[in-house]
Amino acid sequence: MFQRSLSVALLAMLLAVAARAQAADPLPSWNDGAAKARIVAFVEAVTQTGGKDFVAPADRVAVFDNDGTLWSEQPMYSQLAFAIDRARAMVAKNPALASRPSVKAAAAGDMKALAATGEKGLLELVALTHAGNTSEEFAQIVGEWIKSARHPTFKRPYTELTYKPMRELLDYLRANGFKTWIVSGGGIEFLRVMSEELYGVPPEQVVGSSIKTRYEVRNGKPAIVRLPEIDFIDDKAGKPVGIHKFIGRRPIAAFGNSDGDFEMLEWTTTGPGPRLGVIVHHDDAQREFAYDRASHVGKLVRGLDEGPARGWTIVSVKNDWKQVYFGR
Repeated sequence: MFQRSLSVALLAMLLAVAARAQAADPLPSWNDGAAKARIVAFVEAVTQTGGKDFVAPADRVAVFDNDGTLWSEQPMYSQLAFAIDRARAMVAKNPALASRPSVKAAAAGDMKALAATGEKGLLELVALTHAGNTSEEFAQIVGEWIKSARHPTFKRPYTELTYKPMRELLDYLRANGFKTWIVSGGGIEFLRVMSEELYGVPPEQVVGSSIKTRYEVRNGKPAIVRLPEIDFIDDKAGKPVGIHKFIGRRPIAAFGNSDGDFEMLEWTTTGPGPRLGVIVHHDDAQREFAYDRASHVGKLVRGLDEGPARGWTIVSVKNDWKQVYFGR
């Protein structure tokens, strides 16, 4: 009996030690290595009161791309999947809409034909599937879609395909006085529907591409109406502009995964004082997807070629992450 009690006590002690060790690790889904060490060292340096690299909380701004940085972007952007599903539903109700080549291709799921319509066709598709409604109506449509939509490869909800290591990183930064922003090429109103639930990032801390809107009174009620015109593209050189316009402070840390994020990292890391630039490199074909230079989605060339010389940290999904997806 005594021996059994001793064994139980030892087991409880070991479990307690393991739990404390895990709690002490701010990034448990990251493998120990240069990337993790660089991130932790940066956070410790900028938060050490009296240290030479201390940064006041008001200036601890960190910006994150979304597609390919916080959740999966292959084999297509989730917002494109949304537009295709919505086009399919709209054409089923009104077949005349299929007279437009881009809409017809989207409704049929013909990606080759959709690509052949070019930028004009994609803008036409966005105008049809994203505009003509109020901001509240659009948010409801997106909310219903994200609950039912499934990733074409994994057949799981998109909400289960956020990257667990990056969600830990968001929490870690906020626990150390950072304000975290999403700065995405995706639609700002699309992302705002889910950003707080998925990442703990409130809607007002989302910067993204947008279409034009106007104020109207509909049926006696004020509304913000979404128009079929592009207002702002928050991608590439547009990202620093969006940061300046909506945040008003130069970030001290930036996280991306493609050359669409290059200017955002460049703008962030060339400022004075301590800076951190991180690129997520998708090189794990078994657990996720492997893509970079030749990819039609999330192409990464300049970041790989110039990033190390600029002092940016290249995170290997294969080598640096113990677990990839939050829900798997």
